[in-house]
Amino acid sequence: MPAKGSTYANDLLQLIFNAVAIADLAENDSVSPATDLTVALHTSSPGAGGDQATNEISYTGYARVTIARTAGGWTVTANSVSPAADIDFPISAGGAGGTVTHFSVGTGVADKMLYFGTVTPNIVVTTGVLPRLTTATAVIET
Repeated sequence: MPAKGSTYANDLLQLIFNAVAIADLAENDSVSPATDLTVALHTSSPGAGGDQATNEISYTGYARVTIARTAGGWTVTANSVSPAADIDFPISAGGAGGTVTHFSVGTGVADKMLYFGTVTPNIVVTTGVLPRLTTATAVIET
């Protein structure tokens, strides 16, 4: 598998998560750039061939969380991206719930998933539980 240069890997994360253009290579769509990304929770891996709806948790009150596509929404450093603040999902008001093992980040359009990863420790969602991804949650571009 071909590898990326570390500078490019960090630039790619900044393009996707902070809307920062890569000089002489890529720009943030100047016509209608995405201003937000959506984060979803999953009860098992959505897999590389899945999307944000694949294995997505379901409970009363659940909704994906929208995070600004800026440095205020995401921290990109050393080929890694993390939320700039904890991501709190709605409190479970009942329903199936389940155990959150994975999260995904997508465009918010047609369930398109950009990245997914594991949640450690897993989050057991029952009535009254507020699922939270902390700033330690990371996506690493290698």
